Amino acid sequence: MTNENANKIAIVTGGSRGIGRSTVLHLAASGVDSIFTYRENQAEANKVVAAVEAQGRRAIPLPLDTGVAASFDAFVARAKTAITELGAERFDYLVNNAGQSLHKAFDQTTEDELDGIYNVHFKGVYLLTQKLLPLINDGGRIINISSGLARVSMPGSSAYGAMKGAVEVLTRYMAAELGPRGIAVNTVAPGAVATDFSGGMVRDTPEIAQRVASMTALGRVGLPDDLGAMIASLLSDANRWISGQRIEVSGGMLV
Repeated sequence: MTNENANKIAIVTGGSRGIGRSTVLHLAASGVDSIFTYRENQAEANKVVAAVEAQGRRAIPLPLDTGVAASFDAFVARAKTAITELGAERFDYLVNNAGQSLHKAFDQTTEDELDGIYNVHFKGVYLLTQKLLPLINDGGRIINISSGLARVSMPGSSAYGAMKGAVEVLTRYMAAELGPRGIAVNTVAPGAVATDFSGGMVRDTPEIAQRVASMTALGRVGLPDDLGAMIASLLSDANRWISGQRIEVSGGMLV
């Protein structure tokens, strides 16, 4: 455990799988305890807790659907209790990672589908962060997860890519407005990653994985640990002077 991370606490949304899970584990390796959310799969959440405890750290899972803003007040109350259980009054790092995919042509996307993507990827990030601001320490750090699809246009991702683009603009405003509290805010934009996101499309479809690898400078698809390690590093004090930035972590996809 590093001294700089002693008694530091992170809140990671969507922490039971994929990039979020890797982030929680890499934070634990650097001495950070976590409160992480999961939507339905408590068994997977419990596995993350066990993996964190095996590293000598603590993690507390809390259920949350980040697309339902009406549930945020109750979640914040539970988070406050969890922070107390971890021996603190406030937390230090927020990673807005939870998400869902949508692969639909622009002219086929319904209003309900658009609302669903908006509620999770923009409204949820905006309002949940608002609600958590009184609990985050001055000098803390926030990371919003975007996507390479906010930079390049892949047909069938208009709603998802547009909402991630909105999150990138929001990040810059948050960095400016929270700067007086010493809070750094950045965007991390993954490329294609082999997780169960989109039904495991990149992970489980060899043709798609090969196509992604062929358009990536480093010659392979991304792995959750490629992102989790980077996010943990960005939250560390070594990167204290970075704020308001979009950092793509894609192995050089479509450069």
